[in-house]
Amino acid sequence: MLPHCMSRASHVLLLVLCLSAAEDFDWTKNDRGSFYFGTFPTGFSWGAGSSAYQTEGAWDKDGKGRSIWDVFSHKKGKIFLNDTGDSSCEGYYKVKDDISLMKELKLNHYRFSISWPRILPTGIKSDHMNEKGIKYYDDMINLLLENKITPIVTLYHWDLPQLLQEKYGGWQNISMVNYFNDFAGLCFERFGNRVKYWITFNNPWSVAVEGYETGEHAPGLKLKGTGAYRAAHHIIKAHAKVWHTYDTQWRNKQKGLVGISLSGDWGEPVDITNQKDIEAAERYVQFYLGWFATPIFHGDYPQVMKDYIGRKSAQQGLGSSRLPTFSSQEKSYIKGTCDFLGIGHFTTRYITQKNFPSGRGTTYFTDRDLAELVDPRWPDPGSEWLYSVPWGFRRLLNFVKTQYGNPMIYVTENGVSEKMMCTELCDDWRIQYFKDYINEMLKAIKDGVNVKGYTVWSLLDKFEWDEGYSERFGLYYVDFRNKNKPRYPKASVQYYKRIISSNGFPNQREVENWKRKATETCSSSNQLLAADPLTSHMEMVTEIVVPTVCTLCILLSAVFLMFLLRRRN
Repeated sequence: MLPHCMSRASHVLLLVLCLSAAEDFDWTKNDRGSFYFGTFPTGFSWGAGSSAYQTEGAWDKDGKGRSIWDVFSHKKGKIFLNDTGDSSCEGYYKVKDDISLMKELKLNHYRFSISWPRILPTGIKSDHMNEKGIKYYDDMINLLLENKITPIVTLYHWDLPQLLQEKYGGWQNISMVNYFNDFAGLCFERFGNRVKYWITFNNPWSVAVEGYETGEHAPGLKLKGTGAYRAAHHIIKAHAKVWHTYDTQWRNKQKGLVGISLSGDWGEPVDITNQKDIEAAERYVQFYLGWFATPIFHGDYPQVMKDYIGRKSAQQGLGSSRLPTFSSQEKSYIKGTCDFLGIGHFTTRYITQKNFPSGRGTTYFTDRDLAELVDPRWPDPGSEWLYSVPWGFRRLLNFVKTQYGNPMIYVTENGVSEKMMCTELCDDWRIQYFKDYINEMLKAIKDGVNVKGYTVWSLLDKFEWDEGYSERFGLYYVDFRNKNKPRYPKASVQYYKRIISSNGFPNQREVENWKRKATETCSSSNQLLAADPLTSHMEMVTEIVVPTVCTLCILLSAVFLMFLLRRRN
C-alpha cells in the first residue's frame, strides 16, 4: 500500500511542479522593435513546400483513384473560372526538374504530401495497392536524398479518396480513423527507412471548417454548427492512432518523428487594456490552433471551447454539447502524441468581443462571440484574407511556447500570394514579406522558442483550391498556358537563397544589397517569360499549321496530277 501512496504523492508533486513551471502568455506586451540583425542556430533547416493535389496533376494516370478534390473541382461553379488540378504543374512528370530547382536554391528540406488515392485507389488497403503510385514516391524520396535534401512527408493534405466519402461520409465517420491508420502504416512500411519526418495532417482546421461547415472546399458539405466539430474529433483520433502505430511498430527500427501541421492566424486584442478584448483574442486563437493543439498536448479541448459551445448548445435546447467529448481513456491516449509541432502561419487579425445571440443559425463562427478586424494600413498584395503583419508571427510562436511547454517547432507553411493575371517576376512585396516574417521568427528564437526549421510556401505556383490559378504563392512562376508548364524564377528565389546561404541576416549593409541584386536578376527572367507566348505560338505553328499546310499541298498536288493525266488521255 505504501509504495502506491508514495507513487500518487509523487504524481501530485510532479503535477504541481509542471503547473508552476507553466508560463502565462502576456497579452499586454507587444514588442514591435526594429529589425534584428543576426543568424539562426547552427543546423537550422531551410525548405520549401508543396502538396500532391496542388502540384502533381496526372489525376487519373497510372492507376490513381479519384479523390474528393478530383470530384469537387469538376463540379461547375465550385472553383474560380472552373479550374481543376487535373494537370496543374505536371509535377508527376517533372520530379527531376523540380529537385534541380531545390538544389539550386540550396534547400535543406522539401515538404510534400503523399496522395492517399494514388497509392490506395479506393482508400482501403485490403482492396488494392497501386505499385506504380508507390514507385513514384519511392523515386522522388531517393532523388531528394541523393541531392542531400531531407524529405518531410505529409500523409494527409486534403485529398481523401472519393470512395471513402461516398461510402462512409468521409471525416464525419469514425471508420476513417482505421482506414487512415492502414494508409499511414503502408507509408511507414514502404518509405520509413528513408523518411524521418512525418506530418499526419496539414491544417485540419481547413479540412473541418471549409470541408464540412462552409462547404467552400471538398467535399463541399454545409453541416453548420456540427460538421466541423465532428470532422475535427475524428481527425484528432486518427492522428493519435497513427502516432501510436509509429511509436509501437516503427520508431525503434526507423528512428523517425511524427508530428502534425496546424495553421493559425494570430489574434491581437483591439484594445490591450480591455479584458473583454483580451479574452476574445485568446478565444480566437483557442478556437483555431488550440482546437487541435490542446487535445494533442494536454488531452482535451480548450476549456473556453467547451464552455462556449456547451452554453450555446443549451440555449438551443439541445440535450448535450455540439462539441463531442473524449472519454478519459481517449484523453490519455491522445495526450502527448506529438514529436514536433508544424506551424503554418500567414497573417493576423485584430479581435474584439461581439455577442451573437444563440438562434437557429448557430455556426462555428458565431460560437466564438467575436469580431475580426484588419488595419487598412496593412499591405495586402494578393489573397483577400492575407495581410502582411510580421509581428503577429512572433506573438503566435511565443503563445505556442507558453501554452504547450515549448515544443520542437517546424514552420511548415509561410508565404504570400499575388493576385494578378499578368506575369510579374520582380516580386518585391514577397521579398519584403519573407524578410520581415523570417526576422520575426529569428526574434522568437531569441525569446527562447524552440524553432528548428522554416518552410516557404510554396516552391511553385500551383492550384490554389477554390481560387484555382488566380493566386500565386510560388517562388517559381509556372506558365500554365504552356502545355510543358515551364518554371521561371521570381526575384524572391535569389533573396531566399541568400538568407539560406547566410543562415539569417548577417549585417545591414549585406542584407540591403540582397534586394538590389535579386531585382536585377528578375528583369532578364521577365524577358524570357515575355518571349514565352511567342515560343508557344511557334510550337503551334510547327505542331498544327505546318502539318496542315503540308497535307493540303499533297492533296492539291494529287488533284493537279490527276488533272494533267486526264488531259493527256
